[in-house]
Amino acid sequence: MTANIISGSLIFAAALLFGGLGGMLSERAGVINLGIEGFMVSGAFFSAVGAYYAESAGLGGLSPFIGLLTAFICTAIFSGMHALATLKYKADHVISGVVINLLAANVTFFLVKLLFDGAAETPRLKNMFSKISIPFLSDIPIVGKALFRSYPTTYIAFAAVLLIGFVFFKTSLGLRLRGVGENPGSIDTAGINVMKIKFWAVMMSGSIASLGGATIVLTTNGNFSFNTIAGQGYIAIAAVILGRWNPYGVLSGALLFGFAQAIKDQIQILDFASSIPTEVFYMLPYLVTLLALIFTGRKTRAPKALGIHYDASVR
Repeated sequence: MTANIISGSLIFAAALLFGGLGGMLSERAGVINLGIEGFMVSGAFFSAVGAYYAESAGLGGLSPFIGLLTAFICTAIFSGMHALATLKYKADHVISGVVINLLAANVTFFLVKLLFDGAAETPRLKNMFSKISIPFLSDIPIVGKALFRSYPTTYIAFAAVLLIGFVFFKTSLGLRLRGVGENPGSIDTAGINVMKIKFWAVMMSGSIASLGGATIVLTTNGNFSFNTIAGQGYIAIAAVILGRWNPYGVLSGALLFGFAQAIKDQIQILDFASSIPTEVFYMLPYLVTLLALIFTGRKTRAPKALGIHYDASVR
């Protein structure tokens, strides 16, 4: 059971990690992003549709990768809306994010019905990601199968943490991005285009978060429906806050919430669980999220310019 819990934690954490990294990227640039749920819904939809049509074209094993790429590219539709609303038209960041969530959920559901003759979900994929074992490391007792035998998306998610961490703390681009979220006036004074950095941060935020929804479809669910994401985008936002807007902290938060979901699945198969309503187990990840925010919320400090519309004329 231990190996199953560890393995399950990593699988569930991967989707939350993509969402959390996307949200963190936007918010470190000063743009509040509550639209992570919508971006993940978009990613789930576009990955399912992209992979389905790739299968229909006879691409077989390549179809999950095409689905992943489709999600990354096409979610720019929704992230572009959030960037346009908040940066050009100075809309309230929170309201814009909520609208993105509602819009993505309903537009994708409408498109599913339109594309698949009124069906409430996409057809189930025949080709999904399979687990990959890392040679030698996967042979380690218990820990090997748990840590080194997983889906490609899990490895990509953890690689993304290292890449974003390197960019954030070791490059001039990362310094500028962090500066835009803390003191955009000083960045502007240095002759750097603040709005351009914010725009691309929001755009990349949506595309990275979309991979979280794609991960769920291409590894476990196998198709898209209205309830595929089921609030996991909000848990990803909690991981950002819990992780204090740091990529490595977001990783810790995603692992915590992934662990809660893995525990939920493992407890349900035990004998005593049959006497407990199923809803109690499904409530567990959200309860852990709430408790984590209650006990850590006071100690977190958001970027200073988060949610503040930048106006160069009033520096």
